[in-house]
Amino acid sequence: MKEARQHRFTLPKGAADLLLIRHGETQAAVRGKRFPVCDGHGDPVLRPEGEAQAIAVAERLKSEPITAIYVTTLRRTQQTAAPLAAHLGIEPSIEKDLREVFLGDWDAGEYRFRAVENDPAFVRARERDEWGEIPGAETTAELQARVRRGLLRIAGAHPDQLVTVVVHGGVVGAALSLSTGARGWAFNGAANGSISRLVVDQNRFIVRGFNDVSHLPPYPAASGACPGTFLEPQWSRDKPGTELRHRNHDFSQNLPILQQFQRVPCLFQRVAC
Repeated sequence: MKEARQHRFTLPKGAADLLLIRHGETQAAVRGKRFPVCDGHGDPVLRPEGEAQAIAVAERLKSEPITAIYVTTLRRTQQTAAPLAAHLGIEPSIEKDLREVFLGDWDAGEYRFRAVENDPAFVRARERDEWGEIPGAETTAELQARVRRGLLRIAGAHPDQLVTVVVHGGVVGAALSLSTGARGWAFNGAANGSISRLVVDQNRFIVRGFNDVSHLPPYPAASGACPGTFLEPQWSRDKPGTELRHRNHDFSQNLPILQQFQRVPCLFQRVAC
């Protein structure tokens, strides 16, 4: 051997290539009015911005060789998947274990108000990477265990295939945290409509991309950060004192664990940061 080129990733034989899509932005939470509930989980629908994000996801992925689409029991994932499913002629399947983290007493909208107000329980949860600090919520370990089960179930059904999995911000965070050994909340805050990529090779999880938003309208990035790469929810009021909705802003400066990803080409090598 006279020369050796740098390694280029190829999908291991029998592995599943999973595109984890966070659902589009949902309707604002309104003080004193709970979201509809499905199996104990808040079940808001997409707001117009979220519908536009779903269309953008479909435009981005409609030419990819996707063989299956998965959603959860919650409507926001099903609505987000609908445009892509229509393009590809695929009927989405439901994976219950990938539903959003159960927020206990704060589910169905209350969490948003508690977070923006820095409720002491929320502060403890954030500092300890522990969902269980929220009254009645499931623990981070419980969330990660069921997310792992759900992803392994999907991967086992789709060896050597590209699969779209429309899920939730907490689920994306759990999947990438357990895949990398990072803090429990290190990958929380994927943007609405973003795409992360996870290769599942038997019991081995390989992170290939996080929070790709190149198909979405850009948000301002912090100095030195890769534009549109590292985003987290920012709570903003549509009507002061009444409604809270998601916005997004750069958070790479808060997550040192992500520095290793800053110069990795984005999903599908279409955008070089």
